[in-house]
Amino acid sequence: QVQFVESGGGWVQPGGSLRLSCAVSGIIFSNYHMGWYRQAPGKQRELVAGITLGGGTTYADSVKGRFTISRDNAKNTVYLQMNSLKPEDTAVYYCNRKIGALSWGQGTQVTVSS
Repeated sequence: QVQFVESGGGWVQPGGSLRLSCAVSGIIFSNYHMGWYRQAPGKQRELVAGITLGGGTTYADSVKGRFTISRDNAKNTVYLQMNSLKPEDTAVYYCNRKIGALSWGQGTQVTVSS
């Protein structure tokens, strides 16, 4: 049974940083492109960053230059380093396969405010 366990969220002031982690089990992690998604109140879930099997990365325009996605196949974990955070980054953050999302984890709340 696939499981995504996100952690590392919290409250941070504008301009601050957070590093999110997602531990993945139940699938052969190294076989899949992975993504970080977010869902803000009243909005649809959106893909903010993706990483391929080989480590190639893509980002939504809204986070490009501020967020960095990475993966550790030995630990079955995907990370999201978030810098220069803005209030509009406030959302629940989730990880999942980039293509063909499976059942969602609980996510981790990120709140950016002064």
